[in-house]
Amino acid sequence: MGAERPDVRGTANGLPRGYAWLDSLDDYDAHRALLRCCGSWRWADAMLARRPFGSADALRMAAREVWSELDRDDYLEAFASHPPIGGGVSDGHAALASTRAWSAEEQSGVAGAAADVAQALRDANRAYRERFGFLFIVCATGKSAEQMLAALQVRLRNEPEVELLIGAAEQAKITELRLEKVGP
Repeated sequence: MGAERPDVRGTANGLPRGYAWLDSLDDYDAHRALLRCCGSWRWADAMLARRPFGSADALRMAAREVWSELDRDDYLEAFASHPPIGGGVSDGHAALASTRAWSAEEQSGVAGAAADVAQALRDANRAYRERFGFLFIVCATGKSAEQMLAALQVRLRNEPEVELLIGAAEQAKITELRLEKVGP
């Protein structure tokens, strides 16, 4: 059977992270921190109501449950808090400013992309937005520019309702990764 693995994601360098940090904040600061992880206000409100989490597993479970209860408008609000893949972060967009470093890290696979791949990403992003009316969302962590472009090109063929659900599933992955990073 083996020993249980301790929940070590609550701290980093001795400082609270993730659930431990979120549990320690007042409501205002916790809400702001949750919005950095997912740009949906209804998601952040519902997560705030579920505090304290007490463990990383409880935080992840709450995030999944709350996300599954939301609707199209909430998904679109969360999607809008991201920069386009390979498009950079607009300095004037307040929702993006608080997550600029995370977005750059998550999209680091685009940084060294060949000029033709970078242009193809911009073109495909534009086509995607025209087709679906919202931003292409993919959990970019660990993916190369070519992999993200391939995913984008495949997903352009989806029906809008299907694509919204795929985007929502990708947003859930991003949120979970960000919940592990959130902290001072």
